[in-house]
Formats: sequence, C-alpha cells, structure tokens
Amino acid sequence: MSLFLLIISSIPMLIIALLVNLTSKGPVLYWSDRIGKNNIVFKMPKFRTMNIDTMAVATHLLSNPDQHLTPIGKFLRKSSMDELPQLISIFKGDMSFVGPRPALFNQDDLIELRTKKGVYKLIPGLTGWAQINGRDDIPVPVKVDFDEYYMKHRSFFFDIKILWLTIFKVAGSAGIKH
Repeated sequence: MSLFLLIISSIPMLIIALLVNLTSKGPVLYWSDRIGKNNIVFKMPKFRTMNIDTMAVATHLLSNPDQHLTPIGKFLRKSSMDELPQLISIFKGDMSFVGPRPALFNQDDLIELRTKKGVYKLIPGLTGWAQINGRDDIPVPVKVDFDEYYMKHRSFFFDIKILWLTIFKVAGSAGIKH
C-alpha cells in the first residue's frame, strides 16, 4: 500500500520538493532522528518546513516557532503535506500507517512514559489515536494514555477508524499549532 501511495503521490511530492527548494536554502528533506519500535532510533524523512539553523527540538519547545518556518512551511504543516515522505519509512518497515507517532530522539519524557506503559513495543505510525484526539494540543501524559489505549484495543477496524478520522482532522487542520 505504501508503494502504491508513493507512486500516486510522486507528482505532488515533486512539486512540493521544488517549492521547498525554491523558497529556502538547504535540503528538501529533513531526516529526523526518531524513536521506533523497541526504542530503536531511525531516520524519518519529512519535507523541510524550518530554516536550516533551527534547533532539533519539538516545535512546542521553541519560543517563537513561526519565526523559524520557511515561506511554505506553515502551509505544509497545516496541510500535513510535510509528512508525505514518511511513506518511505512505512515502505522500509520503520513505521506503519497507524500507531503512536514516533518521538523525537530527545523527547525523554515521552520516551520514558511510553516505555513504562509498554507502548515502545509498537511500530510507530503516520497517524494514531492520540493524533486524532488532540495532536499538538494535549500534554505528553495524556498522549501516552491515548497510545496505551490504542495498544490495548488495536485491530484492523480500529486502524480503519483512525485512518478515516485522520482524513477529517487533516482537512480541518485540527490540533495543529504550527
């Protein structure tokens, strides 16, 4: 499925890559160190939405995140189009379509709570139960509670529900601060 989606999204991804390249200095993709299944670090690609001199921290930890965005960065984030290259990670097996979002390598509080609750055993996802229930708007402990709920109730039909609800959340930019 990820290969199929990579193929059909190749033209939009090429256009986005060109826009990123034309509107800011630096590489088109940002390869972020993320925590995967069993707390193993992997490289996750995203279209670059921040200037190249921005610190590698969660966006909410920046004092003024908007000042670090590239000219098209805000649009890419609001539309979640910056996430399209993650189809590569899904194809490689580092991620799945549904699961807890992969933590940044330096989000120690999130990693620690997920480890305590056993969530670290799951393959991280492009979307997840926590994303459709608040995304950036919820504190880390609540996010991990949603991740744990997903872990205990996951099924094919629950994944379909999450994917379906994600479409509506993305369309409305729900829960996205920056």
